[in-house]
Amino acid sequence: MNLRKPPAALAALVLLALAGCGSAPSQQPASPQPAGGSATAGDGHGEIPGVAEVAEPQLHLVAVDATGGTSMLDLLSGAGSRLGQVGAPVNVTTDGRYVFAANTTGVDVLDTGVWTWDHKDHFHYYRAEPRTIGRIPGEGTATVATGMLSTAGTTGMFFPSSGTAVLLDNSALSDGAISEALRLDVEPHAGIIAPFGDGGVVTEPDRSGVAARLRAIDAGGSEMASIDCPGASGTITTRVGLVIGCADGAVIATDDGGTPVLEHVPYPAGAAAPATTFGGRKGRPTVAGTGTDSGVWLLNTRQPAWDWLPTSTPVLAAAAVDDADGHVVVVGDDGTVQVYDEGSKERIAATEPLLTQTLADPALAAEVGLAVDGQRAYVSAPAEGVVYEIDYADNARVARTLQLPTRPVHLAETGR
Repeated sequence: MNLRKPPAALAALVLLALAGCGSAPSQQPASPQPAGGSATAGDGHGEIPGVAEVAEPQLHLVAVDATGGTSMLDLLSGAGSRLGQVGAPVNVTTDGRYVFAANTTGVDVLDTGVWTWDHKDHFHYYRAEPRTIGRIPGEGTATVATGMLSTAGTTGMFFPSSGTAVLLDNSALSDGAISEALRLDVEPHAGIIAPFGDGGVVTEPDRSGVAARLRAIDAGGSEMASIDCPGASGTITTRVGLVIGCADGAVIATDDGGTPVLEHVPYPAGAAAPATTFGGRKGRPTVAGTGTDSGVWLLNTRQPAWDWLPTSTPVLAAAAVDDADGHVVVVGDDGTVQVYDEGSKERIAATEPLLTQTLADPALAAEVGLAVDGQRAYVSAPAEGVVYEIDYADNARVARTLQLPTRPVHLAETGR
C-alpha cells in the first residue's frame, strides 16, 4: 500500500456552506466558513446563510442520459429543469444530494441543491441552486460509496484499473469545492472504499486479484481492524452501520467508542446466490440484496440476520422500504413492479408489465433504476423515456408517469 497525502483542491466553485444545527450531535464535524459570511446559524435553529430551509423534503428525480445530459424534476411542483453536462456515464450514484457520474476516466460531481439533514430525532430540509462542482480523474470506472450525511463525512471512490482509493470531503463539497480527505494506492482490483467514522473501509485483493479482505482505516490510512470478505461486492450505509457484501454473507462495520467493530453475518446453510447489490430507503436498518436468483435477500442490520424472500420472477432491482408494513419493492425481469410483505413473504400487489421496450434491449434493461422513499417508488424505463411513480402501499398503483427533460438512462432521487 502506498499512502499519498491529499492533493490540493482539484476544483473550487463558491456554492454553499453548511452551518451546524444548534442541537447537532457532537460527533458531527464543524461547518465550513461560508464565502463572505459567518459559519454561525444565527437565531434560527438549523439556519444556513444563503440557503432556504423549508418545511418538507424537496424530493427531486435526476435523469442522466447516455451522452451525459442531466436534468431534474421537482416531485412537488412537477417542474423540470436541465442541469450541467457530465461525461457519458457508466454508472450513477447519489447520497440524496450529490450525484456522482462515473465513467472509465473519472467521476463528475453535481450538486442538486436539495437535501435533508438527519438529526436522528428530527430533520431539516434545504433548498439551494443546483450546480456542477467538478471532476475527479481516475483509471477505470469507479465504485462510489456514500455515507448517511451528504454535508458531513466523506464519499468513497475506488478506481479499479489503478487501485486508487479516494475519500472525498463532503464538507468541502457543500462549499462548492473538491477536496480529498485521503488518497491511497492498493493493488488494482474491482474494489471498494466506503466511508466509516473518520476514515473508511477498503478492500484488499487475494493473489488472484479478487477482493477478499476488508481493512478499517483511520483518517491517515492506518489499519485499525481487518476481516476476511471473499468476493467483496456491493455496499450500503444504514443508520446502524456500513454493509459490504461478501460471497459468504456480509460484513457490518460499526463503531464502539472509536474502535471499529467488523462483524461477519453469514448466509444460512444452503443459501442461494449471494447478493451483489443492495437497495433500501435511506437510513433504514433493513436493506434488500439482489443476486441472480428469483428472490431477494433481506438483511436486518440491527439484529443482524439474513432472510430470504422468494419472488415470482428473477429480479432486476429491489429495495426494502422498511416501513411499518414491511414493504419490499421489486422490479421483475418481466417488466412488472411487485410489492411483497417482508413478514409473510407474500406478494401483495403487482403492476402490469411496464418496461416492454426497455427489456427488449439488454443494455437498457441492465440500467433499470429503482428508488424508494417513505411514500412512493420510482422505476425508470430508459427506452420508453419515462419514470413510473408507484404507490406501493396502494396495490402498486401507477400514480404518475413522469417525463424529464433528459432520457432516464440513469436515475437518482435527491432531497432525501
